Amino acid sequence: MAVVAMWKCDRDGAMFDNKKDAEEHDKMLELAANITALIELHVAGVPEEASEAIGMLLAERRDLLAKALKGKPEILLQQDEESSSEPQGSATTDAEDKVTPLAAAG
Repeated sequence: MAVVAMWKCDRDGAMFDNKKDAEEHDKMLELAANITALIELHVAGVPEEASEAIGMLLAERRDLLAKALKGKPEILLQQDEESSSEPQGSATTDAEDKVTPLAAAG
């Protein structure tokens, strides 16, 4: 029987087959939590579930947001147009692509 090294994300329990992906996922979740806290602190009346969804959306698209903040705001709409042309249910996030289920590991 082979031994396979796995890394577990502390925040959500997601399993990864390499440390770099696990750390990247953990950083994304930390950013999402901080964005969520910022929204809840400064925007009254936003339900917790909605602020968490917004936090995850912004954290998942942090690279696009960085480009938009550097003077290319149209890039956000171009990305949304491309993703809306994909069939429903077929799109996965980068984090989902990197997660290895425990059942597949053994």
